[in-house]
Amino acid sequence: MRIPSRAVMLIAVAALPLALSACSSSGTGTGTGASAKPAKAKDPNAGLLTGTQLKKAMAPASAIPSGLTLEADGSADSGGQFLSPSSRKTAKPDCTRLETTSWIQVSGYKGGVSFAQEDYANKTEEVAQEIDAFQGTTATALMKQLQTVAGECATFTDTDAHAKVKVVGSSTSGLGDEAYTMTLTSGYWDNGTTLIAARSGSSVVTVLSTAGGDNGAASAKKVTTTILAALKKEAAPGGQG
Repeated sequence: MRIPSRAVMLIAVAALPLALSACSSSGTGTGTGASAKPAKAKDPNAGLLTGTQLKKAMAPASAIPSGLTLEADGSADSGGQFLSPSSRKTAKPDCTRLETTSWIQVSGYKGGVSFAQEDYANKTEEVAQEIDAFQGTTATALMKQLQTVAGECATFTDTDAHAKVKVVGSSTSGLGDEAYTMTLTSGYWDNGTTLIAARSGSSVVTVLSTAGGDNGAASAKKVTTTILAALKKEAAPGGQG
């Protein structure tokens, strides 16, 4: 689980102005001094929401199944600063991460340059939500990687009961720009787990739910839909703050 201590300030490197002089084309001509402003480096985080803004898009308690309470140690965000981007680990995925709140890391990506997450639970059920913002096309690449993970983790052994877990994944329409759902079931469990990843622009929403008798499917979809609507509003012109 990622915590705010990961937050670091990105260091901006100032460009040095260059002075250019134009020389005469002949020995009798006089040189004319000219100066050119350096091209301003493009900010790779331009247009991305900060952790503070992503936190505002979290699904409220009213969208969480009743009986679950907010876990203080499961709530964190990157604040107003952007984190340093991390490269993807190409090793075989650790399938047991699919059981954890920050299960986005099973893709090999540690997380976005900004994030917010919250975890609701009781003694038997849990709903975890997270939003990560990524630079460039990383969000799209991550979504593709999650589909690969679903195949590589088709079956694995869980960490608690040491039981065989079956994973079934499928593309999901109607959620953000693209979405993918994975359902985890085991003959040793009373109820399964639903994981939904949905991309909205450069942000990826990930939700985990074990709440409800349907492997957490309905509650996971409700939380994801709620976040996507709030995220779209937060990202709209004039909506950031």
